Formats: sequence, C-alpha cells, structure tokens
Amino acid sequence: MPDPQAVNSMFARIAGRYDVANRLLSGGIDLWWRRKLIQAVAARTPQDALDLATGSGDVAFALGRGLPVGTRIVGMDFCRPMLDEAEKKQPAMKQAEHITFQEGDGLNLPCEAESFDAATISFGLRNMADRNRCLRELNRVLRPGGHVWVLEFSQPRGWMRPFYYFYLRHILPSVAAAVTGDKSAYDYLGGSIEEFPTHEGIAEEMKAAGFEVVEIQRLTGGIVALHGGRKAA
Repeated sequence: MPDPQAVNSMFARIAGRYDVANRLLSGGIDLWWRRKLIQAVAARTPQDALDLATGSGDVAFALGRGLPVGTRIVGMDFCRPMLDEAEKKQPAMKQAEHITFQEGDGLNLPCEAESFDAATISFGLRNMADRNRCLRELNRVLRPGGHVWVLEFSQPRGWMRPFYYFYLRHILPSVAAAVTGDKSAYDYLGGSIEEFPTHEGIAEEMKAAGFEVVEIQRLTGGIVALHGGRKAA
C-alpha cells in the first residue's frame, strides 16, 4: 500500500506543473473522462457534493459548472500545495462561488456523518494507504440513498495491455520528467496503475464498504473505469 507521507511529498513537488502534465500525458482525453463523471453526477441532481482527492480542483470546478447554481461543493485533499493551486485558479472559474477547498485525510474525513448527497474521487483511490477504509469513510459521510463515483485507472483490454504498459514504464516517466522535473513521481504513478485491481475488483471493494449498487463504465478500452455506487436508503 502507498505510504501517505511519500505520496503527500510527491504531489507537493509536482503541484505547480500537475495540470500541464495531465493534459500532455493523456493527450487531453482526461477532460473527456471527467466529463463522463460530471454527467453521471448531474443526473442525480445532488444538493451538495464532496470531491475527495481534489488535487488542483479540476473535478470540483467541473462540478460547479455542471450542477445547478447554488449546489454546495467541497473539494478536499491532504496535500496543501495542491489545494493552493486550486485556490489560485478559483477566481477565474465560472460558477465557483459555492466551491470551498479544505484539507482532509481520505482515511479520516473531517466531515459529519450523512452530510453529502454525492461524493467523487478521481484518480485518487489508488493512492490511499487503505482503500477499504477510504470507501467506508465515503459511505459514512453520504446520506442514505446518496451516490459515490470512483473514476480511476484500470486494466485495459487484452490486446491493448502490452502497449499501455510499455507507455507507463518507458514513455510516461521520461515525458513527465521533462515537464515536471520529477521522473520518480511518475515512476511511482505508473507502477501504482499497474498494481491497481481490475474494474471488477474495485466494484467488489465498493460493495464490501457498504455500497449496494455498483455500476461500471469502461472508458478508452478499459484504461479508465467509472464506478458508481449507492448507499442504502
């Protein structure tokens, strides 16, 4: 399991170049992945939403644009430099007045029980030291009938897998080093993707954490999967 201090330090080092690296390394397709997430959340019209592992705030800002005006949105992360990047962007973002950013540990959320209708975590679950505990915390802070969405890298389809792993091992770290100056961070990220469970495995972990309905959308040949779960009413 990832070491929380090492993960925090890693993201703190790359915070200033994180957005640029994401666009470049994904070829911009990460924007489409997040759009699919926002569409799923918007279909449930929550009154308030928690975006855990918000990083530089991309999903929180997208929620602000995609949900009705006045929806309360909390972006939460345990890495202060990443939150600093989100807060720098906030004045220029549309419909961001109802978004707040807060430090918080995904294994011990500083939130009251049953305080949100919806929760999201994008590309952050694999960095948690205890995935089950994180999922149980998300379950705890949701109201009965509330929904969670996990957008995360997954294991691609068989024919794509060798090409994708070659990219993770040899291309991604080198390109990321040129952009961020920190090759080791992306060596870790590539390794964390390879070691992450399949989409079926994450669905089972969500059920074990108390989510009774789990739906899966495999995106881009299975490179990414969007999991949606519901807390019992």
